[in-house]
Amino acid sequence: MDLRMDGVSVTVDGAELVRELSLEVPGGRVVGLVGPNGSGKSTALRCVYRALRPSRGTVWLDGRDLGALSLRESARSVAALTQEGGSDLDFTAAEIVALGRTPHQRGNRPLDAREREVCRSAMERMDVAHLADRGVLSLSGGERQRVLLARCLAQEPRVLVLDEPTNHLDVRHQVGLLSLVRRAGITVLVVLHDLNLASAACDRVGVLSGGRLVASGTPREVLVPELIERVFGVAATVVAHPRTGAPQLLYSLTDETEKEGRTL
Repeated sequence: MDLRMDGVSVTVDGAELVRELSLEVPGGRVVGLVGPNGSGKSTALRCVYRALRPSRGTVWLDGRDLGALSLRESARSVAALTQEGGSDLDFTAAEIVALGRTPHQRGNRPLDAREREVCRSAMERMDVAHLADRGVLSLSGGERQRVLLARCLAQEPRVLVLDEPTNHLDVRHQVGLLSLVRRAGITVLVVLHDLNLASAACDRVGVLSGGRLVASGTPREVLVPELIERVFGVAATVVAHPRTGAPQLLYSLTDETEKEGRTL
């Protein structure tokens, strides 16, 4: 399923947070959004999972205006892991994952055998099956994040929207999650702060700065020293990963960054 953002702008309280953003996410590909804090990444994602309505522009899902679909219809296609995806209610992990089936159900009927298997498989894939009967509020941040990701998988989406999915995860689960995303075969739009993870996991990368898309292309095309210093304010040396050949960044402080660090 193709996803396309066409001239999307978002204005909130008089501030334009996203400006004329046009971005294509081809079916079955992983596209990452990177950029400094406050550059509009999460705001752009909110337009895709319909937490925000664009002030201008359109989000297209397989050629259909996403805003014209019913919420249930779009939820059957698009699953999202947000930065605010926690729960204040102490559901069990299994109950949280089962909520992923909500867009596919009518009324309060119990899950059938197939749906229970979908949930079980999602928990296995995210390494949380052993937490099934634990209250979600008793889990660590990383465990809770993996439960919420399992809920997304249980939704059986065709488009997966992930906002900083590696937050709270240890290195093993960061690598495992992004490997799973690569193998899933669905359309993925993901915000990542770690540029090396973005390089390893994404087919294409879009760079946002000040709400605008300033670069888009493959990691090799986009993650170059000149752009990194201009957008992020740090000097970087690009080396090839010894196994995959993907560009990896080694950072050093610029003079300006050193001066800023001394004032913190």
